[in-house]
Amino acid sequence: MIRRLAVAAVAALVPLVPALPAFAHGAPTSPISRTAACAAGGGTATDTAACKAARKANGGDFGTFDNLRVANVNGNDKKFVPDGELCSGGLSQFKGLDIARDDFPSTSVTGGRSLPIKYRATLPHAGSFRIYLTKQGYVPTKKLAWGDLSELTEIKDPPLAGGSYSMGVKLPKDRTGRQILYIVWQTSSTPDTYYSCSDLVFKTAAASAAASPSPSPAAVKAATKPAVAKPSPTKTAGTSEIPETVAPTSAEPQAITTVSEDKQVTLGHQIILGAVVLGGGFLAWGVIGGLLRRRRENR
Repeated sequence: MIRRLAVAAVAALVPLVPALPAFAHGAPTSPISRTAACAAGGGTATDTAACKAARKANGGDFGTFDNLRVANVNGNDKKFVPDGELCSGGLSQFKGLDIARDDFPSTSVTGGRSLPIKYRATLPHAGSFRIYLTKQGYVPTKKLAWGDLSELTEIKDPPLAGGSYSMGVKLPKDRTGRQILYIVWQTSSTPDTYYSCSDLVFKTAAASAAASPSPSPAAVKAATKPAVAKPSPTKTAGTSEIPETVAPTSAEPQAITTVSEDKQVTLGHQIILGAVVLGGGFLAWGVIGGLLRRRRENR
């Protein structure tokens, strides 16, 4: 009985083992990538017109947002990922992400400033991130090609916090309009390479000026006026002094589209974890039942 139960439990668990690594992946959630916006588990933007069109072109739903990966590339990206298929990584199950549209969920940015990047990792891997940006003059209504990109930087093993790799890149000043940030994550602890497209919209000079207006002459005069020490307030019985504080000013942050991380656990994760727990329960029940049976027989 024990043997039959053990065999049945192992047989139930074995088919699940190869499926587990399928969730050991990642994708950018800020600036939001097309896979995080449109695929399962990445965020809340899946009902946008662009994502609907991408699913239609894909012939159905995408896989999980963190599973856009190609094995054994070894740095030969152009050999494995052809022009026009960069956003899908050349994978048929993600081909809808390659459609040429200018309304994918995007992030508003300003040229010449640092862009923070949050790359969600469902299971961390050692490796490097090569970060590219489309060149000035890129036309978003045409499919992305390698010739459209210029490399900005390469970052090796950035810090991991809260389940995401955190890094940043300085954006060039000459970009305008809609562009694509392209990230290639080549891992060194697995044979996989991951690809992603994040749509950016560069603010115009007028928009940036409107967002950060020049100070008025009165403000400038007040800022240059010598500071005059204020007398300390009179302290009375039963009261305490509360020092006057002034909030420091800070630079305007990049406008980043955020994605809720509590939606990162997909239905596939839940099914697999439930099956593992159920199989383990059967196995434990069989072992305990066998021990009780032997105990009765030895009396």
